[in-house]
Amino acid sequence: MEVFDAIRRRRSVRSYIPKPVPKKKLDKILDAARLAPSAVNIQPWHFIVVTDPEKREKIGESGKWAGFLKDAPVIIVGCSDREASPKWHVIDVAIAMQNMVFAATAEGLGTCWVGSFEEGLVRRLLKIPKRFEIVALLTLGYPREKLDLKRQMVHLLHRRKKLDQIVSYEEYGKKL
Repeated sequence: MEVFDAIRRRRSVRSYIPKPVPKKKLDKILDAARLAPSAVNIQPWHFIVVTDPEKREKIGESGKWAGFLKDAPVIIVGCSDREASPKWHVIDVAIAMQNMVFAATAEGLGTCWVGSFEEGLVRRLLKIPKRFEIVALLTLGYPREKLDLKRQMVHLLHRRKKLDQIVSYEEYGKKL
């Protein structure tokens, strides 16, 4: 799949079939994160792959909008090392996680970027050292094809903006 096709096809998946993600695909997705650029090539990231059903259940209970995490075959916890890169650690991890999103899409898998979680609970459950900040969670798995009326309504009410609404040239508000 071409990169732009993956960008177009990517969507937030909140419903998964109970099928494990093959290790070969998971490794390829994690390698996409490893290959991401980072400030001064510090690579201040660490990713925790969670497949244990009990841990996924607990993580899913930790956020108001995170209940669907228990059904995702994989949760990837993106952690940034604030000591290694005090200024850029969060941005660098976000770039690496976005690489994973596009790699997963190209592999026929669905993802959802999750910010709704209780950091303290996740930190204790996964024994994450204090120097790491949990940037986000990423669910990963095979999408369950279903009619998602809520998603369709959101996309009807909030359509993608056109380029001329989000781009200026040389200074804010200046169009070509």
